[in-house]
Amino acid sequence: MKTLLFILAQVPVPKDLDLPLPMPEWFLVGVLVVSFLLHIIFVDLMVGGVLLTLWFEWKGLRNKGYDALAHEIAKTVTVNKSLAVVLGVAPLLAINTLYTIYFYSANALTGLAWIMIIPLVTVAFLLTYAHKYSWEKLAQQKELHLAIIGVSALIFLFIPFIFLTNVNLMLFPEKWGTVKGFLEALMLPNVLPRYLFFIVGTLAVTGLFLFWYFGRQSYEFEEKLPDLNRYQVRKMFYGLAFGALAVQVALVGPILISTLPSKGISPTLVVTLLAGVALVAPALYWMWQDMTSPNPVHLDRHFGKVASLMLVTVLVMGSGRHIYRANAIEPHRELMAEKTAAYRELIAQHAQAMQNNPSGELLADAGGSAGEAVFQKNCSACHAQDVKVVGPPVTEMVSIYKNDPEGLKKWIKAPGKKRSDAPQMPGFAQLSDDELQALSEYILHIN
Repeated sequence: MKTLLFILAQVPVPKDLDLPLPMPEWFLVGVLVVSFLLHIIFVDLMVGGVLLTLWFEWKGLRNKGYDALAHEIAKTVTVNKSLAVVLGVAPLLAINTLYTIYFYSANALTGLAWIMIIPLVTVAFLLTYAHKYSWEKLAQQKELHLAIIGVSALIFLFIPFIFLTNVNLMLFPEKWGTVKGFLEALMLPNVLPRYLFFIVGTLAVTGLFLFWYFGRQSYEFEEKLPDLNRYQVRKMFYGLAFGALAVQVALVGPILISTLPSKGISPTLVVTLLAGVALVAPALYWMWQDMTSPNPVHLDRHFGKVASLMLVTVLVMGSGRHIYRANAIEPHRELMAEKTAAYRELIAQHAQAMQNNPSGELLADAGGSAGEAVFQKNCSACHAQDVKVVGPPVTEMVSIYKNDPEGLKKWIKAPGKKRSDAPQMPGFAQLSDDELQALSEYILHIN
């Protein structure tokens, strides 16, 4: 049934890479979930730190105390940025290894936007350093200083769109044949809710971090921030974390779940997400108790438990993300496995035919294996028998070249561009005359 649905939907089904995984799959999945958890925490702190730096520096135009607070937050951004980059290597390698065809297909389809990540990240990082180290030099040119961190913040807010669009697109092979570039992929279901979930989560994580950061006994708060009150500042960041978490649970989370395409939803996923929500509930309760306590000493009475619960929650939600990804891709992986197995069989038949034919000639009538093998190896990723995939169906080729096999071979070796709605076909000048003969005979014998 799943196979039929995919065929009806004209899903591109490439062959898988015929290589074994370098490690057990369960191990790579564990690496992906845990390393991504660590990576995303520092990404949250980096993005959230930039946004709060901008906000408090703007407030500092009227109250110098907030300008000093912005400076202290800015000092954390570059450190968290470095950790985010280093910790991003492991999940990137893991997802590349586990989902090679899907990840790189999405990369190719988002094209220029995906490539732009490197220069965008580079510019954003340089701007955060320029902003951090020009604080005193540009003290009398605050508009310029704010503009530097403002541009950096805009870039940091845009980059997640590219990542989320890419990882979302890899879940929908049925869209690969119709999506044309980053902007169309951006409009696929669930990208915008995922982005909103990320931004609100960023504020929650950064709020908790700054609550802890400014509460350390070793932090010389009164010396560095003499115009502000430590209790009020910490309560403000605790309140930010509380508010963001409450919005996440009550509004953004339900929107995200309700917009998830149903193909990846399973009972296991529902149980996992409910477990995540159940973990957040007591954390919110303890945070509310701490913030509303008349005794300032009680402000971080439950912080250890709250931080631990939030860490487990992020891990559970990360597991849920993987469950959805695996569920969504699994039917297509089954199709790809079938196609890969069929291709291996064709290659084996071709090898046997060659062994039985010492002259080495490729004969199209040898069970059709020679021409079919060439077709499967070079053409099947873009052409199907009677449906359009990337290029036209084979039946259309037959109608054009039925009485012109030489024209077909000439086109295969050096094609042009006929259709405005399809990419230009690459040339296959590397095919030998025998392979071209076998391929053209195979194609023209298809009805």
